[in-house]
Amino acid sequence: MKLNNLKPAAGSTHSERRIGRGPGSGLGGTSTRGHKGAKARSGYKKKIGFEGGQMPLQRRLPKFGFKNINHVEYKIVNLSTIQVLADKGITTIGAAEFAQAGIAKAGQLVKVLGNGTLTAKVEITANAFSKSAEAAITAAGGSAVKQ
Repeated sequence: MKLNNLKPAAGSTHSERRIGRGPGSGLGGTSTRGHKGAKARSGYKKKIGFEGGQMPLQRRLPKFGFKNINHVEYKIVNLSTIQVLADKGITTIGAAEFAQAGIAKAGQLVKVLGNGTLTAKVEITANAFSKSAEAAITAAGGSAVKQ
């Protein structure tokens, strides 16, 4: 196989339709655009969502909800996940360890929640802690440090 003898698989390509090249081609005359009207003319552009005058979908559906600009999005990490990291021998857990374990991406805010049990003594650095998680970490002899 060489560059000069490469060709596409049989049946995978089609010859280009030559529109508007006379009546003998079968695609002359109106050039597949039908008869007259805005769509037949050059420069035609329809509005996005236009449905021929029918009330468009985006106007038929009701508006609802809002986006709270003060909402802070946290990546949730439970105590059970921290226990798995502790079982691997990690005693100091921070943003770098979360990123390395694939739990949270770099720069993501992390909140530790109290789901699961924690028996290992670990020092955890995160952006937020739930009260139950903080209590469980200190009960196990570790420390919860807010970033």
